[in-house]
Amino acid sequence: MNTFSDSVDTALHLLISFDPQLWVIVGRSLAVSATACAIGYGLGVLLGATLAVGRFRGRGTVLVVLNTLLALPSVVVGLVVYLLLSRTGPLGFLGWLFSFKAMVLAQVILVLPVVAALTRQVVEDVERQHGEQWSSLGAGTLLRSLLLAWDERMALVTIFVTAFGRAVSEVGAVMIVGGNIDGFTRVMTTAIALETSKGDLPLALALGLVLLAVVGLLNLLVALLRRQAEGTRAAGPVLAGGL
Repeated sequence: MNTFSDSVDTALHLLISFDPQLWVIVGRSLAVSATACAIGYGLGVLLGATLAVGRFRGRGTVLVVLNTLLALPSVVVGLVVYLLLSRTGPLGFLGWLFSFKAMVLAQVILVLPVVAALTRQVVEDVERQHGEQWSSLGAGTLLRSLLLAWDERMALVTIFVTAFGRAVSEVGAVMIVGGNIDGFTRVMTTAIALETSKGDLPLALALGLVLLAVVGLLNLLVALLRRQAEGTRAAGPVLAGGL
């Protein structure tokens, strides 16, 4: 018997039959990543838009640090969060270690730099074009940054999708701070690693197919949003010329 073909057949059966164990893991994984992205996205957009518009001493250093954090290894984030939430750590009193909240916190730290850096670039580009107009109308730094961010809302939606893809495909941090506990903190990526090591290839493959489908749908959504945004920008000059 072919191990690969058997694993594929069993994996497809698990998907089609809506295996409870499989879909509970998928639901928990999506819940963790969605919660982390909602928090990290809100903070990241505010930080990135403020950095794009604001001018202050040390801004260059902040930008260097922010860009460096884009390549922050997930296992390092997991280690730092583990130390913070451990019983002897400064946040040990929260009792979050090996819980849903710990995994959300780790993923927030991972996605926040991504959102902030991409938002800063988007808002800074539009600031060069329209920033002086808002300044002449008396808009302060915070108000101007929010208005410019809203003007590029389609790009910000793309950033959210990108951040979610980063979170849902992460394995190192959630493995460390969540503990991969069955029924509590086991998510798609950690389950794939565990089931593969145990030799349960069908379940691992089924989870891999779901994860691949999620990432593929996210990339498709990003492509559609970019095409729509480019079409809107291209139609603007045409309409202006017609008027």
